[in-house]
Amino acid sequence: MIRLSLVVTALVAVSSAALADGPSRVIVSVRDQKLMVIGNGEKLATYPVSTSKFGVGDNWGRMTTPLGFLQVAEKIGDHAPVGAVFRNRRFTGEIIKPNAPGRDPVITRIIWLRGLQPSNAHAFSRCIYIHGTPEEKYIGRPASYGCIRMKSRDVADLYAQIPIGAIVEIVPDKLPKVPKAAKGAVFTLEAPKPAPAPEKIEEPQAPEKTPASTVRKSAEPEEPPHLGRGA
Repeated sequence: MIRLSLVVTALVAVSSAALADGPSRVIVSVRDQKLMVIGNGEKLATYPVSTSKFGVGDNWGRMTTPLGFLQVAEKIGDHAPVGAVFRNRRFTGEIIKPNAPGRDPVITRIIWLRGLQPSNAHAFSRCIYIHGTPEEKYIGRPASYGCIRMKSRDVADLYAQIPIGAIVEIVPDKLPKVPKAAKGAVFTLEAPKPAPAPEKIEEPQAPEKTPASTVRKSAEPEEPPHLGRGA
């Protein structure tokens, strides 16, 4: 088991290093409170965002924004209207306007992230999203409960540009200087090709089989309580 874990960890480390120089990805700067979309080595778009007001990290019980390389695991809200309210990743049927008083739910689109490194391994289970927020007046400064918040129009635009599997890098420093794409240039961001599967390693057989009655099917992570008011 230890040997297999080491192989998987090494593959993730190599994949992450290679993706750092990849042609297409999203970079989120905690310092700048901005998100940049890069395609073919050129800047396609930049949007203001809000990361966590509690700082950075990936520890359980902390409402912080993880750093490092992550990947788009799921996209939710394909045909939802701008301002659509989501609860446990389901459209409630309610639509609210920007800066609606007393409201702070997840709205418009959800881009659910999965960590690719040990330092952000809990991101998916912690329900770290890029999502819309009605509290647009706070965009541009740390204001979330761990997620990356965007204006509704911006997150809908981003959602349309990035596929499942796209790489999202969250950095503590400023955005890198990247040449701007020529006006009218069109790029399609593609998900990176998966790394080759590790060589199968035989595991020793357990002396006894676990009774079927004790085996539970893994469930999709539930949103933390704070997501009821927006993350």
